[in-house]
Amino acid sequence: MTRSIELVVVDDPEAAARRAAELLAAAARAGGHIALSGGSGPKRAYELAAELEPDWSRAEVWWSDDRCVPPNDERSNYRMAKEALLDRLAAPPAAVHRIEGELDPVEAADRYDQALRGVRLDLNLLGIGPDGHTASLFPHAPTLDERERLAVAAEPGLEPFVPRVTLTVPANSAAAHVVFLVTGAAKADAARRAFGEPPDPGTPASLVRSQSGRTTAILDAEAASELSI
Repeated sequence: MTRSIELVVVDDPEAAARRAAELLAAAARAGGHIALSGGSGPKRAYELAAELEPDWSRAEVWWSDDRCVPPNDERSNYRMAKEALLDRLAAPPAAVHRIEGELDPVEAADRYDQALRGVRLDLNLLGIGPDGHTASLFPHAPTLDERERLAVAAEPGLEPFVPRVTLTVPANSAAAHVVFLVTGAAKADAARRAFGEPPDPGTPASLVRSQSGRTTAILDAEAASELSI
């Protein structure tokens, strides 16, 4: 696996969201398999991506993780992406592959694992938590050691404390283009550990790099403040 990563530092969260949105829009035009994530940073990127490219009819949409709640629950990553992106499109994706969070977590993970077999993600948009987690891969969790499955059930690592389903490290790293979107001073320490230090299970984001493609980290100035660039 290549460990190289392209760091893109911009002035503020809005500029970071726009950079991510441009990549999402390009992937949609190209007809790729796109994995989305939750969080406040991606939400703005989704709104901008819908403006930049309202026709997603050639793309298929997946999720890097979701909480085990119904799709209309306010805690659902699917619901957030639906409201910020999917509902704003003039032409919806060819397929929307949501994690079935209303099911038992193990069953939902099994179903998502099977759905992902034979699929290569073209773009995987991820975030990072202040603790260094990405998707629902939390520091030192046993899920970090999984190498055969593409999706697994995960115990809650932070609020809201509900079970989750997440792509594994190999599944996240199999994407042709892995993109991290990281903003805010609260993420500066995690960004330094993820992008400026060797891989460490204490910082799960440091373990995810595209195996055969590109890895890009888009950061605003505050999130990048502890990196030596």
